Amino acid sequence: MSARWEADGHRFDVSNPDKVLYPGSGYRKQDVMEYYRSVAEVMIGHSRKRPLTLRRFPDGIEDGGFFQKEASDYFPDWIRVVSVPQRGARGVVHHVVVDDAATLLYLAGQACLEFHLGLSTVDDLERPVLVVLDLDPPDGTGLTELRQVTRRMCERFRDAGLEPHVQTTGGRGFHVAAPLRPEREFDEVRADLRELAEQAVRDEPRRLTTEQRKDQRGDRIFLDTNRNAYGQTAIAPYSLRARPGAPAATPLDIDELGRAEPQSYGLANMARRLAQKSDPWADLTERR
Repeated sequence: MSARWEADGHRFDVSNPDKVLYPGSGYRKQDVMEYYRSVAEVMIGHSRKRPLTLRRFPDGIEDGGFFQKEASDYFPDWIRVVSVPQRGARGVVHHVVVDDAATLLYLAGQACLEFHLGLSTVDDLERPVLVVLDLDPPDGTGLTELRQVTRRMCERFRDAGLEPHVQTTGGRGFHVAAPLRPEREFDEVRADLRELAEQAVRDEPRRLTTEQRKDQRGDRIFLDTNRNAYGQTAIAPYSLRARPGAPAATPLDIDELGRAEPQSYGLANMARRLAQKSDPWADLTERR
């Protein structure tokens, strides 16, 4: 069984639209595609010109899925693909770039649930346009504590001359991100963010850590700076997550932190949120 979809003047067939991808909620591939159609306008504003890594789940979230960087040779020729040189190795990786709704919907029809974006654009792969700090709490961390730490990291971003933006991850924690002019290379940006995080740890050693090994973190919140490197990615704003209930990464106004949870929004309620509230990250590129 297949269904015909159309977007931006492109038509394509989607196989098994009634395939259940989120067994606990009963959400089908059709539901996932309808979700991505509902968020396409705001999501593409963040994904445009940035190399994409797919996370696909052809048999649903309970069967593991896989990450995919190299574009499949059967993808339609109207999908934009860019060559990204590998560091430390010969050759290139051919990444998809989501510049339009047709590409987003086609990939959703290929059971891509999660969209992970590079932090630079294809115009200048060496210099990031976004810096991202991932606050990863251990089991048992109270929501009040996580919110407090997120607010304080926003203050540290401001003190460093950055404009903080907050996003629920759709997973365990929050992201604090800031737009950058593409002037400095990844290694320099990551080193500065690492120093910012380490200063926070020095000020609150019992609550925060930058320790890479999980068995060394204890009950402290991990300030993860690792994704700020060439070839690394962060979850795209409005991307679903392969977790029960189909939560989504969701940009927030900072004053929403007092009532938001890492999985507050997703397939079930994102359309209602966007009908009531504009994208809090809509001005991201203007604030670099």
